[in-house]
Amino acid sequence: MEEYERIVDLSSEFEAELLSEVLEDKKIPFGLVSSADSAIGGIWQLENGWGYIEAPPKYRDEIMSIYEQIIKK
Repeated sequence: MEEYERIVDLSSEFEAELLSEVLEDKKIPFGLVSSADSAIGGIWQLENGWGYIEAPPKYRDEIMSIYEQIIKK
């Protein structure tokens, strides 16, 4: 199994869903990690962002390019 690293921080569930759909369509392996913690009522997300995408390092440039095209327009 390939090693994954943190690629891009996400600020909302909308960003997470949109980027996940594109990465799945392009067959890019990734993990979606949420900062949600219901035990403390979402405070962690407020301070640290919604979550992040992790993937093998060789996909970093491609993922960042996709993120910039669809999220940072």
